[in-house]
Amino acid sequence: MAISKNNTLNAWLWKWHVIAGLLTLPVILMLSITGTIYLFKDDVNKAVYQEQLVASTFNDDTAMAALNRAKVLPLSTQLHNASRATDKKVASITLPKTSEDTTIFSLAGKGRAKNNLYVDPYTGEVKGEIDRKETFMYTIRKLHGELLLGTFGTLVVELFASWFIVLILTGLYVWWPREGQGISGMFLVRFNRSKRILYRDIHAVLGFWLSVFMLIIVAGAMPWTEVFGTQLKWVQQQTESGYPTHWRSGKGIQSHQPKDTNTPRLSIDAVHHLVSSIDLQGQVTIQLPTSPTGVYKITNRAFYTENQQVIYLDQYTGTVVKRLTWDDVGILMDMRQVFMRLHEGQYGLVNWSILLLVAILFTFSSIAGFISYLMRKPKGQWGIPAVPAKFHVDKALLGIIVCLGIVFPMFGSSVVLIYIASLTKTLLTKLGIHGKEAK
Repeated sequence: MAISKNNTLNAWLWKWHVIAGLLTLPVILMLSITGTIYLFKDDVNKAVYQEQLVASTFNDDTAMAALNRAKVLPLSTQLHNASRATDKKVASITLPKTSEDTTIFSLAGKGRAKNNLYVDPYTGEVKGEIDRKETFMYTIRKLHGELLLGTFGTLVVELFASWFIVLILTGLYVWWPREGQGISGMFLVRFNRSKRILYRDIHAVLGFWLSVFMLIIVAGAMPWTEVFGTQLKWVQQQTESGYPTHWRSGKGIQSHQPKDTNTPRLSIDAVHHLVSSIDLQGQVTIQLPTSPTGVYKITNRAFYTENQQVIYLDQYTGTVVKRLTWDDVGILMDMRQVFMRLHEGQYGLVNWSILLLVAILFTFSSIAGFISYLMRKPKGQWGIPAVPAKFHVDKALLGIIVCLGIVFPMFGSSVVLIYIASLTKTLLTKLGIHGKEAK
C-alpha cells in the first residue's frame, strides 16, 4: 500500500493542504454543525409543530378519539374546510403518509417555500397554518446552503466546498505512507508522543478514514450549488440524461374540455379513489388544475427513486393523459438524486447514523488539526510549510489542477486569481529590487 513519493511535491501539497484547511475551516465547521442539526429536521418539526402535523385523535386516548380514528373523512370535506380557513387558493394536497399524519394543503404562492394548512383527516378540523420560511429548520437549511446571504452566500459555500475537495485529496497524498514505511500510521494514534503529534495523528487518522464518506457527502451537496449545479443541469439537457420534459412541469399537457362549458370537473374524491387504486408508494401529492384545460398532476416521493411516478389526469374524465415512471429519467439525474438523498440521510437509519457519526468525527478531526497547526507554527508567523524554490508544477499535476478547475469552476476561478496575484507579487518584487539597484 506504500507509494514512492517525491519529497518536494509532498511539501508543495502539504503547503496547499494547510492553506486550504485554514481557509475552509470556519465555513466547513459551520456546514458540519448545521448539517448535523438538519439531520434532526423531522424530529424537531414534529416536536415544535405537533399540533399541526399530528392528527388530534392520536393525542387523545378517549373512546371518542378511537371512534374518530375508525373513519377518514372524504378528501372533499377536508378541502372544503381548508378553503374556508384561508383567502388563498389551495394549489396541491399531500395525503397523510401514516395514519397519524394530518393532510397537507399547500397554498398558492411564489417559490417552493409555500404556506401549508394542516387538516385532521378524521375530524376535519383545520389544525393550523405554517409558513415554512418562518420555521427554525428552514433557517438552518438556508444557513447551511447559502449562509443566509442569498446567491452570494451560495457562491461562497460552493467555493469552500470545492476547496474542501482539494483539502481531502491533498491530505490523502500527504498522509499516505512512503515506501519502506509501515501502514500502522493509517490506523494508530500515537498516545505516547508529544501533544502536537497526538493531535496531528487524531486529525490524520480520522481524516483518512472519513475521506471517502466526506467526498460522497460533498458530491451530494454540489448539485445544489450555483455554478456547478447550473453546469450539471446544462450537461443533463445536452445529453438528455435529466428529467423528461413533463416531470416537473405539465406545461402543454391539457384536459379535453367538453363542449358544454358547464360540465363540472371530476371531484377530488373521485381523483383520490383513482390515486388509491394505483397504489403509489411513499408520500403522494395531488396538484389541482389551475384552468379549464388544466390537469390533475399526481406525484409520489418514495424511499427508492425507481418507485416514483408522475401522472397527469384529465380533470373531467379522470383518464390518464400522460404517465412517466423513473425509467424515463436520465442516468445523470438518477445518480444525482441518489447522492443528494445520501447527503440528507434519507436512505434509512444506517445512512442517517453514518452521516451523524461522520459529522461528529470530522469536527473532532478538524479541531485536532487546527490545534496541531497552532502548536507547530512559530510565534508571530503563519507557519505555512516551506517549498523549495526550484519546485515547478509538472504537466501531470497541472493537468489534474486544470481538470478540477473545469469540473469545479469556483475552484478554477480562485486558482486563476491566486496565480495572477502570485505573478503580480513576483513582478513587484523584481521591480523593487531593480529600483534599489538603480539607486
